Amino acid sequence: MDGKDYKIAVIGLGYVGLPLAVEFGQQYDTLGYDISSARLAELKAGHDITQEVSESELQSAHHLKFTGSLSDLQAANIYIVTVPTPIDANKQPDLTPLLSASKAVGEVLSPGDTVIYESTVYPGTTEEDCVPVLEQVSGLSFNIDFFVGYSPERINPGDKERRLRDILKITSGSTPEIAEQVDRLYSSIITAGTYRAESIKVAEAAKIIENTQRDMNIAVVNEFALIFHKLGIDTDQVLKAAGTKWNFLPFRPGLVGGHCIGVDPYYLAHKAKSVGYQPDVIMSGRIINDGMAAHVGSSMIKAMLHQQINLVGARILIMGLAFKENCPDFRNTKVVDLIQVLQGYGVTVDICDSWVDQQAVEAELGLTLIEQPEHGTYDGILLAVPHQDYIELGAPGVRRFGKSEHFFYDLKSVFNKNESDMRL
Repeated sequence: MDGKDYKIAVIGLGYVGLPLAVEFGQQYDTLGYDISSARLAELKAGHDITQEVSESELQSAHHLKFTGSLSDLQAANIYIVTVPTPIDANKQPDLTPLLSASKAVGEVLSPGDTVIYESTVYPGTTEEDCVPVLEQVSGLSFNIDFFVGYSPERINPGDKERRLRDILKITSGSTPEIAEQVDRLYSSIITAGTYRAESIKVAEAAKIIENTQRDMNIAVVNEFALIFHKLGIDTDQVLKAAGTKWNFLPFRPGLVGGHCIGVDPYYLAHKAKSVGYQPDVIMSGRIINDGMAAHVGSSMIKAMLHQQINLVGARILIMGLAFKENCPDFRNTKVVDLIQVLQGYGVTVDICDSWVDQQAVEAELGLTLIEQPEHGTYDGILLAVPHQDYIELGAPGVRRFGKSEHFFYDLKSVFNKNESDMRL
């Protein structure tokens, strides 16, 4: 298929799908499809709540149209699925959005079409879980009537330096010819280049270990922090000293949330268990990282008591709710766990965040944020997510929200040691 013949439909217009649709929409006839009428309305008005795409970038995608009508997609010949792959309450993979998207594509699939998946999955998902749905709904035969590819997303929410076109893209296809076509398609928009994997399963596995490896590295540093806390040693000082060696990896302790690092290891672990292997290291790392909110919350409460701050009627301010700094994304944020831990001690918790959409937070998490904390109000302050505007306040500016006697926990050690009462 020649580039001039591409008619692309991007299924799911979140953090991954929208930037992709915009890039393709600058060159090719592209439809951006989403089941959320609110999301479609906002994009048609030229606004992206995720802040991944600017108004000018939306306007520059002259060949891009948005739709919530499945029938509009029948004109496409390349479908790119970019829906979320979350975990359920039992921390098991939840393929519901992915299979629902596959069913929707199957309803409009025509002979000769190609379906490319970008969602992060365990090895085998594309061919073993998604393809059967496409076949069943469309009545077409895989690798005869239609073909599939897999090109894992590498979007880094909030990163304005490494954007879609700047990140090398892994590609793959269900036949050698389709692999070449998929690679050629992405090469036309990714200036950083592409890497063609030997198979779809290799591409799926490469993506899942990217985030799992990062999760394990953070877990090791978090365990260091737990040990050093008991030894009375400042973790930040230890890491700075160790970092003078050229091959010491610069990972930092903290809460591990978000839609990728805190989720993807469970996908790989699930697949490993299904073939009879117990992934002990991966699951141990998950236990450590999932337990950090409890450690932070209980450590803060104990330290406040040690400082003779009365917890009866005490108020604690948490600054930051997003899963990381300078980003409005609050999916799977572990700050929620931290809030629950603190509330379990009977204190009142106020939350502020200068980046997230407050209405979305209330709708999805049931939490009400405060617009602006008042000076001299709080018995405890916890800087959980160091957005740039919070850092610019400086430690004295943050402390102004506290009473004359208060406790300040600088979770990610953004200020000097002597400017806070505790760091992780």
